[in-house]
Amino acid sequence: MLEVESLHVYYGEIHALKGVTLSVGKGEVVTLLGNNGAGKTTTLKTLSGLLPSRGGDVRLEGDTLLGVPPHEIVLRGIAHVPEGRRIFNRLTVLDNLEMGAYARADGGIGQDLEQVFALFPRLKERRTQVAGTLSGGEQQMLAIGRALMAAPRLLLLDEPSMGLAPVLVEQIFETIQGINRQGTTILLVEQNAAMALSIAHRGYVLETGGIVLSGSAADLQENPEVRRAYLGES
Repeated sequence: MLEVESLHVYYGEIHALKGVTLSVGKGEVVTLLGNNGAGKTTTLKTLSGLLPSRGGDVRLEGDTLLGVPPHEIVLRGIAHVPEGRRIFNRLTVLDNLEMGAYARADGGIGQDLEQVFALFPRLKERRTQVAGTLSGGEQQMLAIGRALMAAPRLLLLDEPSMGLAPVLVEQIFETIQGINRQGTTILLVEQNAAMALSIAHRGYVLETGGIVLSGSAADLQENPEVRRAYLGES
């Protein structure tokens, strides 16, 4: 579904991504692991058109995304849940969700809104509440729900567990699994490697802008380097 080939991205003179190559198959959950500064968020921002590349290619079902503006990438089927949620704090929950569908002109928006409310009943309870007054977990639900309102085929998730209590982390990851079971392909960036690998089909390890390991989630869980560096085992 998604093919990333030899992607090079710079911040000024800093070479942030150095030939990143990865793929995400239709229906998969693929996780991208790495320490802070490895290039994970940069990768997602480039895929969603927020950062330009200086080399390589990004293809969605065979069609290149390089040079395509972000709003057009959303229309082509990719939605991005950014690190830090980035909700519209002064708008209501319902307003935020409707903003997720701003580029759509089809008749399925109301049905998708009900599906989001079924997935996150708390959002339905708080639909008239100002988003900035929600708890951290509720804001993460809102950020995911807003992305789903774009009716994506591929969902990019950047650190969905950041700042959440353990019980909420489990809830969010169960929801991510549910979204995937309903047919949405997912590329997941997550510092909690154990949780990410527990729901992913495959994974990649990114270090200083390059892919250094890849394999099935089960293989990465058993890899000594991954266990030592990302799973807290000696």
